[in-house]
Amino acid sequence: MAPPDKVAAVDEIANRFRDASASVVTEYRGLSVAKLTQLRRDLGEDASFRVAKNTLVKRAAEDAGVQGLDDLLAGPTAIAFIKGEPVDAAKAIKKFAKDNPGLSIKGGYMDGRALSSAEVEQLAELESREVLLAKLAGAMKANLSKAAGLFAAPASQVARLAQALADKKAEAGEAPAAEAAPAEESSDAAEAPAADAEADAPAEAATEA
Repeated sequence: MAPPDKVAAVDEIANRFRDASASVVTEYRGLSVAKLTQLRRDLGEDASFRVAKNTLVKRAAEDAGVQGLDDLLAGPTAIAFIKGEPVDAAKAIKKFAKDNPGLSIKGGYMDGRALSSAEVEQLAELESREVLLAKLAGAMKANLSKAAGLFAAPASQVARLAQALADKKAEAGEAPAAEAAPAEESSDAAEAPAADAEADAPAEAATEA
């Protein structure tokens, strides 16, 4: 039977896995307590950084239904459990690892699957949720403004726009439909005299008789 302290540790880690939107598995060597404290501070309130034994993490991951991390659990392991925006936490960990060679990213877990170290670093390269939302809002605002301006434009302005488009087509060699009508009328006019002549021919023959 496992000691109570180990059982409690497994339960704690399993609950962290369940509550996290993402997790980043790291290996640390030679990092002081002060450095680890700095990393926890950099991660902010929406993420926690937990040093744990690999055997306990494996049991906790199994209890939480997290699969695919066994290959990452070798050597001194510490895991960042992220409750907030994964991109921001990944950025903080990548920056800290760059400044402190004693920490390296081994992989992670997000959206129901394990992540490689390269995928975690790619996640860190993405723009944050706030930046993406701001860009999206700006784009939508610009498009809505253009649409609103078009619908609110006076009829004369819309007419000028239509005329400008028609002129542009004319310059490109596209004949407007209105200009094609006279050609059809002239063709009908040419056929009319021939029909009249055929109608007059029997009348003249009757007179001569």
